[in-house]
Amino acid sequence: MKKVLVICDLFPPAFGPRMGYLCKYLKHYNWEPVILTEAVEEKTFTFLAGKDKVTYVNYYTAQNPVLKKLQWISTLFLDLCFGYKDTRMYNAAKKLVEGNTFDLILCSSFRTFPLPAAQKVADKYKLPLVVDLRDIIEQYTGDEFMSHTLPSFCGLNKLFVSVFKRKSLRDRNRVLEKAGYVTTISPWHVDILKQYNPKVELIYNGFDPELFYPEQKTTDRFIITYTGRLLSTAMRDPSLLMDALATLSAENVFTDKDCRVYWYVDDASREIITEEARKYGVLPFMDFKGYVPASDIPSILNNSSVLLLLTNRAQGTGPKGVMTTKFFESLAVEKPILCVRSDESYLAEAIGETKAGLAATSVKEVCHFLKYYYKEWREKGYTSSPIDKNKLLRFSREEQAKQFIQIFEKINIHG
Repeated sequence: MKKVLVICDLFPPAFGPRMGYLCKYLKHYNWEPVILTEAVEEKTFTFLAGKDKVTYVNYYTAQNPVLKKLQWISTLFLDLCFGYKDTRMYNAAKKLVEGNTFDLILCSSFRTFPLPAAQKVADKYKLPLVVDLRDIIEQYTGDEFMSHTLPSFCGLNKLFVSVFKRKSLRDRNRVLEKAGYVTTISPWHVDILKQYNPKVELIYNGFDPELFYPEQKTTDRFIITYTGRLLSTAMRDPSLLMDALATLSAENVFTDKDCRVYWYVDDASREIITEEARKYGVLPFMDFKGYVPASDIPSILNNSSVLLLLTNRAQGTGPKGVMTTKFFESLAVEKPILCVRSDESYLAEAIGETKAGLAATSVKEVCHFLKYYYKEWREKGYTSSPIDKNKLLRFSREEQAKQFIQIFEKINIHG
């Protein structure tokens, strides 16, 4: 069995399902993953944990909330000045490489850390390196690429974010230039990253067919469901939905008694949604459920009438068609997908190609869509939007693993 060292910023039970699912299916094809990652106090993907060899690097040990924040800020400054986090990750990786025989290194991140550590250990031990970028810094409008928000002090937080962003991009691009292959999640990401390395391969996010499949369940309400985070309305804009709810309520199509919008979001997202809903007078339609374990998501999606994706129209050189995991999981349960506002790019094309729903550009479109599926729900007690199974299966997590393995084999043969 061949062996790959997976170095990543996040791994289950914390967030990081892309690598969690990949490691699950690599073993089916005679590749043994050994994982090195940061220790993060999060249990979203518990069901994917405990099946692999994982080494954790713990950067934050404080228990008191104030001390935790101070420790995070001090670590951030040490990282900016001395590459502190990558140095510790590199030292941990050296121990693993010296105790195993690896065929290559795969490093996955949504920003820069721990790419420099992976590159350094790959150079030292003459191992091929594949870089996987789940997101890229260029798609964020502010400090969303950072794990915490810096306290505001005379504008110095904005200066620090600007400096940290430039350093992160510089360090990331140096690694990309030396990597054997780079993988990422959308055509737009591919276009951006090819500036630094011509060997960029598109591997979409996907769904696990063992967990996500259609189950037609009747419900006593028409339920619109959103799962995830709203980093900002600049990136994810719910205004078309809010406007449509206000319009349909005024037309007496439905009321907040039989139509609900379920938000499985964090507290910061809840504040954004509440403010937007108040603007349109539709706050009574909103139900805030909070985050739930990822293992609950298949049932939540199947108990919904419409599945909501929040995006925004692509602006200039900004992000286009960011294919989130929730899009593919929504496809798999065959429920109608409402994307607001349409990115008018790759995501809208994918929704159109699979006939999975609507990528909306106007309130009128959203109203028509919701009325159509509300009528179906009234008649049957559930809604459905069957799609082409052949098109769907190419987005499975197992197919994703096969794509990674093809790259592993190429890099082993050709270097």
